[in-house]
Amino acid sequence: MRVFLTGATGFIGSRLVPELLSAGHQVLGLTRSDRGATALAAIGAEPFRGDIDDLDGLAQGAARCEGVIHTAFDHDFSRYIENCERDRRAIAALGAALEGSDRPLVITSITAMGAVRPGVPATEDVYDGASHHPRAASEQAMEALAARGLNVSAVRLSQIHDTTAQGLVTPYIAHARAAGMAAYAGEGRNGWSAAHVGDTVRLFRLALERAEAGARYHATAETGIAFRDIAEAVGRRFALPARALAAEEAVGHFGWLAPFVAADMSASSALTAARLGWRPVGPGLLADIAGIA
Repeated sequence: MRVFLTGATGFIGSRLVPELLSAGHQVLGLTRSDRGATALAAIGAEPFRGDIDDLDGLAQGAARCEGVIHTAFDHDFSRYIENCERDRRAIAALGAALEGSDRPLVITSITAMGAVRPGVPATEDVYDGASHHPRAASEQAMEALAARGLNVSAVRLSQIHDTTAQGLVTPYIAHARAAGMAAYAGEGRNGWSAAHVGDTVRLFRLALERAEAGARYHATAETGIAFRDIAEAVGRRFALPARALAAEEAVGHFGWLAPFVAADMSASSALTAARLGWRPVGPGLLADIAGIA
């Protein structure tokens, strides 16, 4: 099918383009720059100039295609709430262009939206419409579209990684190097889930092709890696001491990262595997941390 892909030059999107093309799909890729347009054209995709705040442009791109995958998101965490609301508006605009059809829209969310309580892995069939988590805006927008009969599903991300980027681990590494130590909170037993970016883009493609309205899938290959193990892997790679911090120390030490570092973000992908036949094969998060250039 012809697919409108937002975030087509981003970390996930740039790897999703060749995944879609190799499966026989055509790609209309959203990009903000001439450089991005050139890169997309060079690998056989059609560039579409715009950004996630150009709601009319998003609708026009979606209207030209038989399916939409929305991976674009502004990861400036100093404006996280605002950026989640921008995502809500973008999803609404994309969906409006698909009104009255069964053309699939696959949005992006996070596995935290499937959490029940700390220490219990998040699951695909859990959804809390009253969640106070800022990223709930994405799935609230999904539910609003589904209520109008649109074919919308979601891929929820864990820490998506290769040796160039590792989700929230990337800013954690920058912080550790600046601080001169790879710290963790308490005993560091809280788990973070993860998946290699190659496995993740395959999941997006499978979700698009399945086109199951209302489905939620977890991009999770590793259910819960103890955060202490992540910190120690960072310490080994960058010759930094790994140190435990008390909860009060951690808040001051990590700043905006503190809630994430102390959080349990474990997740299961058992239902995703059963429904899509998705089997992760890429390297693990700790291996990719060790392989950072």
